[in-house]
Amino acid sequence: MGKVPFCKMHGLGNDFVVLDFRRVALPLGAAAVRRLADRRIGIGCDQVILLEPPRHPAAQVLMRIRNADGSEAEACGNATRCVADLLYRETRDPRVRIETAAGLLEAEALPDRSFAVDMGPARMVWHEIPLAHARDTDRVDLSAGPLGEAVCTNIGNPHATFFVADLEAVDLAALGPALEHHPLFPERANIGIGEIRGGRTIRLRVWERGTGITPACGSGACAALVAAHRRGLAERRAAVELDGGTLDIAWREDGHVIMTGPASLSFEGAFDADLLTVG
Repeated sequence: MGKVPFCKMHGLGNDFVVLDFRRVALPLGAAAVRRLADRRIGIGCDQVILLEPPRHPAAQVLMRIRNADGSEAEACGNATRCVADLLYRETRDPRVRIETAAGLLEAEALPDRSFAVDMGPARMVWHEIPLAHARDTDRVDLSAGPLGEAVCTNIGNPHATFFVADLEAVDLAALGPALEHHPLFPERANIGIGEIRGGRTIRLRVWERGTGITPACGSGACAALVAAHRRGLAERRAAVELDGGTLDIAWREDGHVIMTGPASLSFEGAFDADLLTVG
């Protein structure tokens, strides 16, 4: 089968193996994704990103997102910025439209080579997240250790955000798996823990559904800003400080959430196609 070209990219350390299947597609099952994402026997990444021909007439590309465990995600803010960067390198057009399972996302390359992405409207009704039962999503009766009363939001995918006084005192690695798989979340959930550091700064860590703790989560940062504003803890725009760096998040009056941050190309290469088929 020969060699398969790829790009290794990251957004604030949240890293991706990007495969361009716009011309020739290869079968990529869950086991193959897990091998590619494995940091010992594969290339290593948080998510594998597939670029395919768009179905929407206004889009330049269809982006599909596969988590490190092989499952599929609907949206990924950091990956969207990376794909926007690739399209900008190809076309030099600063405005691109990327089709995803969560809808059409518009991105813009800014003069400082950061990228602003319209992540779409924040969804806050229980069945939009979705939750298993009707709940007030502003204060969900969900607890684990020192965490309680999550704010649940859908930013293309489901998020539960908790606010604490001391983020560093919370063992997210211990609490994340059970919360991700809690029966309240029929499609599992990304788990964010935020600490408010003034009305315009939020410190955040995220356990990502299907991957685990990552240095940054773009949709999680959007969910945290929305959650903090709903609780009266932050303005409609704030800097969200993640382990890998800072994203600027704004929740517009029309309900759309705008995420701005960098995208980085680490290297390009090719792997043996047998990696996709060997058991």
